[in-house]
Amino acid sequence: MAVNRVPVLKRCRSLGLEPMYLGIDKKSKRELRRANRKVSEYGLQLREKQKAKFIYGVLEKPFRNYYKKAKQQKGQVGENLMIMLERRLDNVMFRAGFARTRREARQIVDHRHVLVNGKCVNIPSYLIKAGDVIEVKEKNRDSQRYKDILEVTGGRLVPEWLDPNAEALTVTVKELPTREVIDVPVDEMLIVELYSK
Repeated sequence: MAVNRVPVLKRCRSLGLEPMYLGIDKKSKRELRRANRKVSEYGLQLREKQKAKFIYGVLEKPFRNYYKKAKQQKGQVGENLMIMLERRLDNVMFRAGFARTRREARQIVDHRHVLVNGKCVNIPSYLIKAGDVIEVKEKNRDSQRYKDILEVTGGRLVPEWLDPNAEALTVTVKELPTREVIDVPVDEMLIVELYSK
């Protein structure tokens, strides 16, 4: 599996992104040196795509596949793309507060700690549907790891389309998210323009 080894704060700084969108509380004191340089239209489009890929932890090929699927669905392509990314299992675990970062959520899913509707799923890109019940396996619930995670994520705001239960470590997907409730600072229209060239 390909792993991006660039330091997270450095990448956030280059994309003009706040680390809190990744679940990281740190702040970078450095400033971007090329802040006054003019960026071309293509540069802006590319940055938005890189931002979306970085936030959700998706590589180029799967991201392109998401775009193709979003294009085939009804409605606006950009909105469909963002909703699809938001529906990823690792993202739902992060949003529910069962992981500090999306990378940690991905690892939790990879290590077979998660059940979706009673079945073990170890694919972070698994797309959840409305009505799905996601839970942490019973044997892992009492581990110190989840106690530490819940301590850190206790005050985090959970989106209204999810109904988490912190005691039982379960989350119910009430409905699929809409673009209005996705608080990711990405202009999806620029991504659509980039791919439609």
